Amino acid sequence: MENVFEIHDLSSWFGENQVLKKIRMDIARYSVTSVMGPSGCGKSTFIRCLNRMHDMTPGFRLSGQILLDGVDIHSEQIDPVYLRRRVGMVFQQPNPFPRMSVFENVAVGLKLNGKAHSRADIAERVERSLVMAALWNEVKDHLDQPGISLSGGQQQRLCIARALAVEPEVLLMDEPCSALDPASTAKIEELIEDLSEKYTIAVVTHNMQQAARISDQVAFFLMGELIEMDKSGKIFTNPSDKRTEQYITGRFG
Repeated sequence: MENVFEIHDLSSWFGENQVLKKIRMDIARYSVTSVMGPSGCGKSTFIRCLNRMHDMTPGFRLSGQILLDGVDIHSEQIDPVYLRRRVGMVFQQPNPFPRMSVFENVAVGLKLNGKAHSRADIAERVERSLVMAALWNEVKDHLDQPGISLSGGQQQRLCIARALAVEPEVLLMDEPCSALDPASTAKIEELIEDLSEKYTIAVVTHNMQQAARISDQVAFFLMGELIEMDKSGKIFTNPSDKRTEQYITGRFG
């Protein structure tokens, strides 16, 4: 299977505090990769390195390579803004823009990306993105209402639609269901499965059951290290490392 990301000896620091330690792993195209591990193990830092979200964080530095389709994302030929269009991000807490309508929340990226779009094109992309995010039928008659008027689960799907509107290749999700109720979580998980046919998805999760349900590959992090990465079924039934087994059986974490 073709790889979208190839990560070589990735280490990172916030000031003197080392968070990631020589991470080596690949992320396959059109797959769902879950990154799991206990709090403080470096999961969120890792996923934010994939689209340079930490570039402006004071004291942050890294070493190693992150290759996107064979090109180092820190090379001069990669514009960080362009990178973040290709590699979209959905955060733990739904974050619709409070003063924007449902429609405007989805369209905002199209208006900021420097390309000229007709009104008809924007409307078509907004509808398509809401359909892909499994939200269109719920909001099509309320597009002019504030995005924050939606339920928590709907707000998260609105944020996914916003990320999809600029047509990324990769979608990063940092604990996308942790603030949601079980019914909304089930919808997001179903959505992730559907989207993986067209997008490469990397998900940070604390929830091992969720990782087992949605993932093709699972990477287990502990104290800044990648302990092991394998197919989901293998990780949860026959892990290679004793620390992985201890984590998934609840002995720590």
